[in-house]
Amino acid sequence: MSSLDDKDSLRVAQEVGVALARLEAVRYRALARLSELRGGVRSVVQEVALELSFVDAFAGSLVATGVALTSRLPRTLSLMDRGKVSGFNAQKVAEATAWLSDEDSLTADAALEKRIPDKDSTQVRKAASYAATKADQSGADRHAAERRKGRRLSVAHGEAGVASIEVVDGPVEKVTAAYQRINQEARTLRNQGDTRTLDQLRADIALDLLLGGKGVASERTEVFLYMDLNTYLGLNHDPVKMAGHGYLPAELGRHIATGPNTVLRRIITDPLSGQVKDLGRTRYRPDAATAEFVRVRDRECRRPGCDRAAHACELDHSVPWQFQGETNVADLVTYCRRDHRLKDEPGWIHHLEPDGTLKITTPTGRVHVSEPPPLHDPRPEPPPL
Repeated sequence: MSSLDDKDSLRVAQEVGVALARLEAVRYRALARLSELRGGVRSVVQEVALELSFVDAFAGSLVATGVALTSRLPRTLSLMDRGKVSGFNAQKVAEATAWLSDEDSLTADAALEKRIPDKDSTQVRKAASYAATKADQSGADRHAAERRKGRRLSVAHGEAGVASIEVVDGPVEKVTAAYQRINQEARTLRNQGDTRTLDQLRADIALDLLLGGKGVASERTEVFLYMDLNTYLGLNHDPVKMAGHGYLPAELGRHIATGPNTVLRRIITDPLSGQVKDLGRTRYRPDAATAEFVRVRDRECRRPGCDRAAHACELDHSVPWQFQGETNVADLVTYCRRDHRLKDEPGWIHHLEPDGTLKITTPTGRVHVSEPPPLHDPRPEPPPL
């Protein structure tokens, strides 16, 4: 590749894009066929997520797009076969037309055939939204009302101790008014000499308002940090795990752990494996202690790929209670509510080993293994004295 000039480099990138679009069309057809063979059951999404190592939301979008392209959007799929529309842009078409009937989808698909080739994702989304509204003008108002009913708050965890919060599908007039209020307050503070940037001010003001504060000390909340004693004392700088988020730099972990309302708990680990063996307890009943042990051991939902923090998950008996399952650490595992329900779907087999290793067999016979993460890296056995 180092011998290519600028024109050749651009040409190669474009040719690869065409090839990728054609391959993505093949994948969409395969996913649609899988959904058809399974009768469209929801567990198909989780199986695809496990097999392709995607998060559930993206896997769900892939499956839904595949079904739409092969049944209601044949012309868009044909454009992919010719390398004129990427898989990402095809998802935009599928999402914008998902509320239409099959007949109206075919009408919108025909209207888009000459409008979306070689367009970027924003152009495709707008064109598809317009075509959908034109195809069913009387249903557009109902669709808008339904979308607003689906409003929700979403959190996305990033790296290096940051995360994002988003109001999804909020009423546009309220979202716009909220932004204008935040922006106005940010500019006022900036004009009064605040040295933070406008972006920093808008973010800080929004979080303070959500927490009911006024830009001063934030309210108490609860997070679960996993760090060893040496890291806490500043003797080493091993990364710190925050349940539901990921790893934090040691210094940031210490900053959070030394807050004024922080409660510390002693956790005993196996020095060779790093696995949790026991918790220091002085105030919990045995049942509560067992539940806390399992949540500390598992940290997050145990289905591979799910990062819902364990303290927000449900405890499940590996051997169902009605079949002599026992309420102890060897038979309990944490699942988020969605994956708890998935466990009971036909064809799914979950087996928990005594050491906490979970083996999940999917309806196609694929086996995925989830091991409880060690609190620290396994340490070599000390030499004999």
